[in-house]
Amino acid sequence: MKTAIIILNWNGQKLLEQFLPSVVNFSSELAEIYIADNASTDTSIKYVKEFYPSIKIIENTTNEGYAKGYNDALANVDADIYCLLNSDVEVTKDWLQPLLEVFKREEKTAIIQPKLLDYKDKNKFEYAGAAGGFLDLYGYPYCRGRIFNNLETDNGQFNDISEIFWATGACLFIRSKVYHQLGGLDEDYFAHQEEIDLCWRTQNIGYKVKYVGTSTVFHVGGATLQETNPHKTYLNFRNSLLNVVKNVPKKWFLFVIFSRLILDGIAGIKFLIELRPVHTLAILKAHISFYKNFFKFLGKRKKLQKKQDYNLHTSIVWQYFVLGRKKFKNLK
Repeated sequence: MKTAIIILNWNGQKLLEQFLPSVVNFSSELAEIYIADNASTDTSIKYVKEFYPSIKIIENTTNEGYAKGYNDALANVDADIYCLLNSDVEVTKDWLQPLLEVFKREEKTAIIQPKLLDYKDKNKFEYAGAAGGFLDLYGYPYCRGRIFNNLETDNGQFNDISEIFWATGACLFIRSKVYHQLGGLDEDYFAHQEEIDLCWRTQNIGYKVKYVGTSTVFHVGGATLQETNPHKTYLNFRNSLLNVVKNVPKKWFLFVIFSRLILDGIAGIKFLIELRPVHTLAILKAHISFYKNFFKFLGKRKKLQKKQDYNLHTSIVWQYFVLGRKKFKNLK
């Protein structure tokens, strides 16, 4: 299978200098490597051309985020398998083989992620995807190895191959035919949680999403938007709500929408108590944007063939904050 690794870049020369060597050294034999540049104003493209002339460069004319950046770039990439790889990821020796073997063996598997560990603490799982993602009843995302901000130590407990609900956007492998069949990433998200929507829609048309724990990468995380950035809070809360409108099955729809609005309000109060009012304001802005986009996303919902059920743990908020279940194995 023809495989392409596409790294989205925006003014990221320092990240490219740090992480491109591992990608080139451990991937070149099995994959073509592309830089998809979102109209950078630094010298990152000049750097790649000078030091990595074998890497192909796609230059987008504007910076319109993760979703449109990849959609524009992938229209110009001919491959059977796309790997959407963040510029702040260090890959490891032989990381590609286990992933590609699963694609070859399982025709109905369309999306795969490897084990995602923290570059800054390599024994810990990394926030953005850990050992594969799930959603609770209310559409809140969590991972094997990471629930809210509790990160598990990697002791080999997730060295398996397992079906998951969503794969991390930091290192997401997808069959190109499925990507284009679905129309790619939803550009209205701009960034954050569009990979969850993509995985949800992939399952809606009968494919599976998998985690392959025999492949490992290390992710810095927050290199573009830090966790403390209120704009990240805004995007996460808004896009999570839009995911609910677009994808939640009919039987849960109204219950989940109203419950989420209440729970988000509680989160806003929690930020106030913690003296982080800018994050409370970010949630308010997220809800305003959600109301503005509600009917647009209701229209997108109607176009989906079906709405795939998801992992209905009662509530990850309840289990984590009230029952004190901090590890994936303890969830019920």
